[in-house]
Amino acid sequence: MTASPLILDGGTGRELARSGAPFRQPEWSALALIEGPQFVSAVHRAYVAAGADVITTNSYAVVPFHIGEERFAQQGAALAALAGTLAREVADAAGRKVHVAGSLPPVCGSYRPDLVDLDRTRPVLEVLVAALAPNVDHWLAETLSSLVEARLAASLTAPIGKPLWLSFTLEDETPTAEPALRSGESVREAARLAAELGAAALLFNCSQPEVMEAAIRAAKEELGPESAIRLGVYANAFPPMAADAEANSALCPIREDLTPDGYGRFAAAWSTAGASILGGCCGIGPEHIAALRASAG
Repeated sequence: MTASPLILDGGTGRELARSGAPFRQPEWSALALIEGPQFVSAVHRAYVAAGADVITTNSYAVVPFHIGEERFAQQGAALAALAGTLAREVADAAGRKVHVAGSLPPVCGSYRPDLVDLDRTRPVLEVLVAALAPNVDHWLAETLSSLVEARLAASLTAPIGKPLWLSFTLEDETPTAEPALRSGESVREAARLAAELGAAALLFNCSQPEVMEAAIRAAKEELGPESAIRLGVYANAFPPMAADAEANSALCPIREDLTPDGYGRFAAAWSTAGASILGGCCGIGPEHIAALRASAG
């Protein structure tokens, strides 16, 4: 690569739990917004100090799935707006250019394309988009497990006029003939859709590091050498997730081999394969991001 990669932050929920923030089921990382927003700011600052160029709003769990239908109806917009404000304040105080990514999560649960319901998803994302818009530099529709989720995110964010990053979670439990999303749709299909939708970046997240390099290579080949779409990876530190896993049902164990050095070896391979955006997802903390920053220069 001719230029240093853009460095993302790492996982927010695990870092909140590790820092002593209010954290429990079912609210997950949203609980800190409700009971201790200062912890959210502290996590953002930790990632900026580690060298992240991008911090992500803590809006992943601001959905009825986590905070309940009634609370979302009453407080969802305010909590999402707070998530955007906290990230913006930390980015603006960084003393260097730090971008804010507006997290748009899978509304019906992570890793479960079988549960995707666009009629339920649309009104929730409409609330998040409107509340986050004033404070984000670009959108990050993340942990997408199917193409229909990406299409919806693109349609809802297009009127805002800010760049869209699409990030898909990959099948990492059962070997596939070619890199695939958890829906069974191929990475090549995701790359074609990203181009069709005018996405600024195509990423893969919240899957095991082992499946990411092949996904980057497939996407790069599909997009072709003239594509302006940036490719990226932010893997998690979980063991494989079963297809019928109950989304966010418990704190998953963290792989002991994914130390900063261990994770960095994977990241180096992703960079060689064509990724120019590197970061971490669940279980990847500031120490990992600092190692990525040091390697990137």
